[in-house]
Amino acid sequence: MDSDDRTFPEALVAVAAIPFAFDGGDGADYEPYAAFPSAEETTEWIRAWTGNQELDGDAFLPFGMDGTGGQVAFRRVRPGRPLVEQPVVFLGSEGEVRVLSQDLSGFLWLLAEGFGPLDFVWSQERSPRPSAELAAIAERHGGAASRRPAAEIVAAAAAEFPGFEDEMWEMCR
Repeated sequence: MDSDDRTFPEALVAVAAIPFAFDGGDGADYEPYAAFPSAEETTEWIRAWTGNQELDGDAFLPFGMDGTGGQVAFRRVRPGRPLVEQPVVFLGSEGEVRVLSQDLSGFLWLLAEGFGPLDFVWSQERSPRPSAELAAIAERHGGAASRRPAAEIVAAAAAEFPGFEDEMWEMCR
């Protein structure tokens, strides 16, 4: 895996320009970053999250968070594939773990439907609140053909990476 690829995807630059106004349910609880944290900051974060001082941050690349401080990140597990084709995961501030999407395109469609990362940790009962601005970004960067209901995006990611939660807990000390 090319752990030196820290180029912030154009789609995420576009997402960071959109204001997210989460006010207890009227939008996605998501705070996008304008750039990736440094490799050192990422290593510090994953060590703090797992309690494992032997880890480095190479396998993860955070690009946003929810209001509690939980991190949304690429998990670099597909050797030779571009960053935008890596799965997007959520590591919550209280130990929540979830694969959100198989790639950036899927995550963009989750945001476009008005869902934040915690919406798929606790429940999938919330009704979509679509955003035309985010849908335009998702379509431009992921294509209309990749559009699926949010529950299908999350289910496909969980089916492809069924052991993610166990793998994360194995890293913990």
